[in-house]
Amino acid sequence: MTCKTAIRAAGMIVAAFGIAACDIPGPVTLPETMAPFRHTLLLDRAPQDAEPVTISYLASGDATAPRLILIHGTPGSAAGWADFLAEPPSGLEVVALDRPGFGDSGPEGALTSLDRQADAVAAFLPSGRGAILLGHSLGGPIAALVAARHPEQVRALILLAASLDPEMEEVHPLQWVGAWAPVRAFLPRMIRNANAELLDLKPQLEALRAELPLIRCPVLIVHGTRDDLVPFSNAAYSAAKLSGACLVETVVLEGADHFLPWNATAAVRDAIARAGDMTC
Repeated sequence: MTCKTAIRAAGMIVAAFGIAACDIPGPVTLPETMAPFRHTLLLDRAPQDAEPVTISYLASGDATAPRLILIHGTPGSAAGWADFLAEPPSGLEVVALDRPGFGDSGPEGALTSLDRQADAVAAFLPSGRGAILLGHSLGGPIAALVAARHPEQVRALILLAASLDPEMEEVHPLQWVGAWAPVRAFLPRMIRNANAELLDLKPQLEALRAELPLIRCPVLIVHGTRDDLVPFSNAAYSAAKLSGACLVETVVLEGADHFLPWNATAAVRDAIARAGDMTC
């Protein structure tokens, strides 16, 4: 492949992700007024890490209240939750993080392992206050894994248009082109890392399947019927696999698409309030 061909292929992939990637419609930059909300956490370095994993995150609300942890999909960043940070839900501290490989978080490359991603999120679980986890799209399986492994610290889980069913994951041929080094070099970081995550997602979700029954907290599944990126059938799959959860409720958003944090903001706020009231 010539350099010109690689550039053209990279352009096609960027265009394809611009149409179909999970979190493109949300804000990608943070309003200047929210700059004081930004913080950075350095995680313990694993033996296999070529560079440190640093997590950039935004926090607002009551720092003594239960913590709502917002986990974006792929690509995405904490800036996508700007509305929820600017007006935090009542009675909650809100923490939105740039997942490893996105936004201002390191490393530069992708961490495709759900295990590693979940470890990064788990570092934000507060002691003694409890946490509500909200995962959108690919953030959903990450949130689920955290809930499965830290039942004593998670009081509720919200799966928002979450991709949990491995049988629903399909790979477009252009994604394999994007993984080829001559093309990958021309891709923006967020697209390059999102592509790596999606290529590895099916086996990651297959491994997650065995851990879903370990979730004990109340779970709220929220999905739109016109989700063209993460099929609506994921909602039924999730409900069926959460056999160990003390309570599972599903909210069906008729006619809603995949981009619920921005196109169905009121419904998401209602879901957060509802999850906060769910008890077993």
